[in-house]
Amino acid sequence: MTGASPLPLRLESVGLSRSGKNVLKDVTTTFAVDPPKTVIIGPNGAGKSLLLQVCHGLISADTGIVDWATPQNARALSRAQAMVFQRPILFRRSAVANLILALKIAGFAKSEWRDRADGALERTGLSRHAATPARSLSFGEQQRLALARALVVEPKVLFLDEPTASLDPAAAHLVESLIDEAATSGVKIIMISHDLNQTRRLADEIIFMHRGRIKERAPADQFFTRPENDLAQAFINGELLWRRRRSIFDGALVDDETCSSEDFNKS
Repeated sequence: MTGASPLPLRLESVGLSRSGKNVLKDVTTTFAVDPPKTVIIGPNGAGKSLLLQVCHGLISADTGIVDWATPQNARALSRAQAMVFQRPILFRRSAVANLILALKIAGFAKSEWRDRADGALERTGLSRHAATPARSLSFGEQQRLALARALVVEPKVLFLDEPTASLDPAAAHLVESLIDEAATSGVKIIMISHDLNQTRRLADEIIFMHRGRIKERAPADQFFTRPENDLAQAFINGELLWRRRRSIFDGALVDDETCSSEDFNKS
């Protein structure tokens, strides 16, 4: 990889609303080069995917600051990062052509395109599908192709939104290996996962989100052995967090049904 990393990425008091509802609330955090792999977890609706999209620049926060440390123009910043979505977004062309177009846009020399693309397809187990229309591949193969396209341009920061959600165990193991390799090579991984076992395998640090807020951020071993936030502990234990909330009066955990709508809206 060439060029300076744009990290750290700083978020300060970031807020985002959708349909009149605050979906990100006062998010303040920093993503640095170290630790290499940050995994964001939390229940459905916690705001994880929206946070990733705000970081990647796909959507703009309504309030707060999103600031990359290294001054770069928009093109250079775009080249320094990549994102793989939960549902792969692919161009209407062959698998190898998807990778070649990404290399072209990123500014790699034409003489390198085919070798780099073929290498990326081989690493993701897709060599035999090089000439296959990308959108004709199975869902799992499309997801691997999306990862190959993200990695082939050698980003400094890679955002991953549940990259193994639709993969069989063997393919998921391959993707995890690729994530580890990328992190070892210096790529900062910022990833969402709903799989706690996968999180244990991959994460260097964990961010736990609930109701649009970051409730805890800790090294992975500390998070799983002694989380400080009781909602994080409940999540680790497999409890349904929508059935639990913190009382605004005394800090006790109570059922949602026992809280008035006025109390709930204050949380």
